Amino acid sequence: MGTQVNEISIRYKQRIPAPFWKQIKCSKDAAELLFQTWNKDTIEVHESFKIVLLNNSNKVKGIYQISQGGITATLVDLRILFAVVLKTLSVGVILSHSHPSGKLEASDHDRRITDKIKKAAELFDVKILDHIIIAPTGEYYSFADNGQL
Repeated sequence: MGTQVNEISIRYKQRIPAPFWKQIKCSKDAAELLFQTWNKDTIEVHESFKIVLLNNSNKVKGIYQISQGGITATLVDLRILFAVVLKTLSVGVILSHSHPSGKLEASDHDRRITDKIKKAAELFDVKILDHIIIAPTGEYYSFADNGQL
């Protein structure tokens, strides 16, 4: 009997043609898109971390939720984040997470995880364009706009 090995399959299914993808031109575009797609029933309950995946024209390939956590924190596994980025052949990423409290300030932890992701992204020639904190009201904080990227 020969050696048996599991089959590995990597797949990304494009359902919407590229000409119809929304283009992100500024933090407001990204924040509005994120808020529209955020679950309004849970945004005040727990933190979630999402990524917006972009092509080289800053058009949105999709949004992926990396994690969902507790009231004050959520775990971000870089291996999962980059598995999604690489699977979709994205060249740009916008990071985002919710602050159920509505506090629109970046914590030390927020800055550390952003720096860690940014350093890892450089190895893959992927640009981290922004990290947006979304409040339950739809207001947002942009790392890029505040010179923290």
